[in-house]
Amino acid sequence: MNTTTKDTVIGVWPTLVYRDGQAALKFLTEGLGFTLVASYAGVAEGSIAHAQLAWPAGGGVMVSSAGRNAEPNEFDHLAEQVQSVYLVCEDPDALWPQVLAAGATVVRERRSEDYGSYGFSVADPEGNVWSIGTYRGEIGALSTGGKQ
Repeated sequence: MNTTTKDTVIGVWPTLVYRDGQAALKFLTEGLGFTLVASYAGVAEGSIAHAQLAWPAGGGVMVSSAGRNAEPNEFDHLAEQVQSVYLVCEDPDALWPQVLAAGATVVRERRSEDYGSYGFSVADPEGNVWSIGTYRGEIGALSTGGKQ
């Protein structure tokens, strides 16, 4: 039997900048269930120049923190702004207690949506909103570059 493998290329990577990068990594891995793929230290003690985390259902996020460079840069201000990411999850109920135990604040209780999703939204310790739900989205013609 001849099998071929196809490497999946992730073309969109949400990036988040945190004030406390180490606390963010702990929340994202222990609370939400991301897998830490890579992490590189920044200049300031405990800061993160770049981290990459994989989401079990596919895709991932990139994280950095303030203090990662010797000089402030054009992205540092993002640590002071609320950011938002949606995560596809087969079983939001199973993730619920884990996220709360990690210190998340409930933004939207678990519920069913009129578009067919079931899930919830929480804020991480720095206020970034993480919406977790069963809806996988619809790319349609976009997935074929507009060709059908």
